[in-house]
Amino acid sequence: MIIAEILEKKGRGITTVDRDATVADAIALLARHKIGALIVLDRNGAAAGIFTERDVVRVLDDQGADALFQRVSSIMTADPITCARTDRISDVLATMSRLHFRHMPVLENGVVAGIVSIRDLVIERLERVETEAEAMRAYVAGS
Repeated sequence: MIIAEILEKKGRGITTVDRDATVADAIALLARHKIGALIVLDRNGAAAGIFTERDVVRVLDDQGADALFQRVSSIMTADPITCARTDRISDVLATMSRLHFRHMPVLENGVVAGIVSIRDLVIERLERVETEAEAMRAYVAGS
């Protein structure tokens, strides 16, 4: 299976934040949309990075409440690792697991086409395993 199949199921919608928004503004977006990551846009509307709930925890621990007034661009992950719609789910899952992050932008022709979470990938893998197990049970029962 490939990443495009996950995007077709969950949709290609992404939530973005301007690089000049405050950390408090970004946190409000995360909470409002009940998500764990935002794509950060530069002044031209192009993807500049990713801002995640882990960034929030890290900066609050390091700087306290004053961090809420900083610009997202000062704490985001610039140039995050990305995947393509044609990448295999197992490869993306392995990368995310090995590098210990939970959200990955999906690029199509250099433009962000979606975002996948490790949860999306694990759910897809579990559904696939269950489907294969049911097929095997049906095969054995039919023998």
